[in-house]
Amino acid sequence: MRYLLRRLGFFVVTLWVALTLNFFIPRMMPGNPVDALRTRTHGRLSTDALQQLLTSFGYKPDANIFGQYVDYLGNMFTGRWGVSVGANLGQPITEIVAQALPWTVGLVGVSTVIAFVLGTLIGTVAGWRRGGVLDSVLPTVFVITSALPYFWVALLLILVFSVSTGGWLPHDFNYDSNLTPGWNGPFIVSVLVHAILPASTIVVTAIGGWVLTMRNNMITTLSEDYIRMARAKGLSGWKIMTGYGARNAVLPNLSGFAMSLGFVVSGAILVEYVFNYPGLGYLLYNAVQNTDYPLMQTLFMLFTVAVLVAVLVCDFAIVALDPRARAKA
Repeated sequence: MRYLLRRLGFFVVTLWVALTLNFFIPRMMPGNPVDALRTRTHGRLSTDALQQLLTSFGYKPDANIFGQYVDYLGNMFTGRWGVSVGANLGQPITEIVAQALPWTVGLVGVSTVIAFVLGTLIGTVAGWRRGGVLDSVLPTVFVITSALPYFWVALLLILVFSVSTGGWLPHDFNYDSNLTPGWNGPFIVSVLVHAILPASTIVVTAIGGWVLTMRNNMITTLSEDYIRMARAKGLSGWKIMTGYGARNAVLPNLSGFAMSLGFVVSGAILVEYVFNYPGLGYLLYNAVQNTDYPLMQTLFMLFTVAVLVAVLVCDFAIVALDPRARAKA
């Protein structure tokens, strides 16, 4: 129980600090919503008119900073996220986020899980067959790919599989604009085809880290006494590799995987930007460009909560799976 309360207390304090930074950092950026809105209206509205317009949408440019902070905390915790004061002027933030969230979870979430599973499997086999052909080639290749920038890999895939092949795979948007969204075959196929290149970019750049860490964890685990005992009992190599080696070697990776799942909500901003994919990452980029405080604050809050919740769940999962962690708790 003490461990549970300690982790929950850490969660609350970290969330408060993150939300406080989330409030002040956008206000330290150059510009403000009034200037950004004046630019978009080409100066046709006076400053007073722009401030009245923003006030009607819930943004109070004349309020003191402490009052704005108190209102902000209350709105974040109660779900009153207001409306956009940027490119989607007047549209509720909840609607904007609801439209982008499924695309990010579907693309980045599935790609992250695929990268983790493949990286864990490859790392397990490479560590088990240490010094073999697989261990000599694949980890090195994937570690190199993981060091490549997202945007560079994305542009390379677009060049090879879209531009050079005459549009073999689409490289823009999330589905064919000629189709009507719905649960029908042509639309689903279009969504999957449009996701191939951005998903491949994420998998290629993310898998190397999982391969390397799992391989190293596996090598360390195979030197433990219980592995020697399993060999002495005459257990099969497959049983030792999966039931004794991989099962324990994967535990240190769970924290990293939990954080990766948390960052799914933020999306791979560069990937979504390069492919013009309408997820939360691309939404955040547009919010920053348009000085859209309400949207920026909501997105940062969602990203923070997603990461903290993922790490908290991971901590509890490790305690449940690892007797050594339970003893320390």
